[in-house]
Amino acid sequence: MTEPLDPNRGAAPDAAPSEAPTAEQVKLALRKVKDPELNLNIIDLGLVYDVMVEDRTVVIAMTLTSPGCPAGPQIMTDVERAVRNMPGVDDVVVNLVWEPYWTPERIEPRVRAYMGL
Repeated sequence: MTEPLDPNRGAAPDAAPSEAPTAEQVKLALRKVKDPELNLNIIDLGLVYDVMVEDRTVVIAMTLTSPGCPAGPQIMTDVERAVRNMPGVDDVVVNLVWEPYWTPERIEPRVRAYMGL
């Protein structure tokens, strides 16, 4: 005689939800997001102004190199995807801001030196 199927049989016990990442962990993940025109990550470029984590929601304030940046939509999509894929993240809010306006002085000094700026 066969036993009735138990849909919970062999299932892993309820795992504790992952803790929300820290702002520093989010910034580390954002180092993988590059401006495709410059081939530099958005952290080193100084495009990310602020990262806040509240509960399991990550809020990012960032800018682009210019309001008409042709890579803007791709960068914004990549930012949202990079953070949403992190363990412990339920929601991502990316706020595009224009103040302060981005200038090359926002680029990390070591990267500016490498670029000859």
